[in-house]
Amino acid sequence: MYKKAYGIIETLAPLHVGATAGEESGNLNLIFRDQFTQTGIIPGSSIRGRFRADLRDREPGEEQIWYGHEAVDGRSDGGTTEAIVKFEYASLVWFPVFCPGQPVVWVSCPLLLKRFKRIAGITANIPQPYTAQRGLQGRQMEDRGKILFFNLGFLEMEHEEDLSAWIPTGTDLDANKLVVVHDNDIAMLHDMALYRQSRVKLGSKEKPNEKKVDGGAFFNTEALPEGSILVFPIALKETGWKPFGENENTSDLYFGGLESIGFGRCFVSLIGDYQ
Repeated sequence: MYKKAYGIIETLAPLHVGATAGEESGNLNLIFRDQFTQTGIIPGSSIRGRFRADLRDREPGEEQIWYGHEAVDGRSDGGTTEAIVKFEYASLVWFPVFCPGQPVVWVSCPLLLKRFKRIAGITANIPQPYTAQRGLQGRQMEDRGKILFFNLGFLEMEHEEDLSAWIPTGTDLDANKLVVVHDNDIAMLHDMALYRQSRVKLGSKEKPNEKKVDGGAFFNTEALPEGSILVFPIALKETGWKPFGENENTSDLYFGGLESIGFGRCFVSLIGDYQ
């Protein structure tokens, strides 16, 4: 029987986990997406790699116990071992969307909340689409309730409900800024919310200070915006796992390969039966 825990990731900077900007120069470097909601994810292998690298730096050798021993040259069986800690992918729970002339709101949908409910053991019923808390600020329209305006259209709130049960542990989201939309709307709103940036490499080996594009080294990259909240399940074959040190259950971690240019810094909280 596995011990169960889960992690909450809050992005403190734009987060890009997906294609790299090497051989793909000139292309849009997309983030990894969930196949059904088309919203951003962090693969379990990326989460495992980050935890493994950090533990290897702090306590060399311990990472091979908790995350599996690497292959050994010359061993007939390869020398690998099974990991004690197993990670699944991290999916979005809430992400911020800009509303012109109104406060930024954090958006989710029933499909994303259903996965969060299963992982975190929440007992509340899944909110209906187009639900917001009574304190949400929006344009009050006669006979049409409260309306939120986005860059590409507007959203009419049909239900009011206390959404505080859906605020992940370790975050300080304001329940009055949470909005649940229909599963069919989440992909479009997600694409509106993404952080996008064009990047270029200047100069060349012969003239490194020349302000000229080096060959075809021009590309666009996208990332989850700062303030996004994700959740990922953890299964353990035994307890005693202390990835952040003695009695610590939170830490700043970097995910993705663009951390040197200001991407990927996240605040991670661990909850459940793992220590």
